[in-house]
Amino acid sequence: MALAKLGTVALDCPDPHALAAFYAEVLGGTFKEEDEGWVTLTGHEGTPLAFQEAPGHVPPKWPSVDASQQFHLDLTVEDLDASEAAVLALGAKLLDKGEAGRTWRVFADPAGHPFCLCAC
Repeated sequence: MALAKLGTVALDCPDPHALAAFYAEVLGGTFKEEDEGWVTLTGHEGTPLAFQEAPGHVPPKWPSVDASQQFHLDLTVEDLDASEAAVLALGAKLLDKGEAGRTWRVFADPAGHPFCLCAC
């Protein structure tokens, strides 16, 4: 028997509303401010995401041998090329496209958090 279940994944960022809007476009769903500085995205498939205001937020470095990125999100997509174009248009930054034929690509969201688009 598990001790707990994953309730929410929370990301620190300078602007919770802007980052929630980005992920709402990527994942679907809606977001609302729960408390001042805390916005939750729900109504999409998977674990809820929350965005917490962190005025001193420093984005993780990717890749970096001297500063760990801590974690990243893997997002499964049907069409890797079309999804790449869509997230770039929403403000993501391509970090690593990899060699031809690789089934995943690494991006940074508008606050600098790394995430991967992975072909299913």
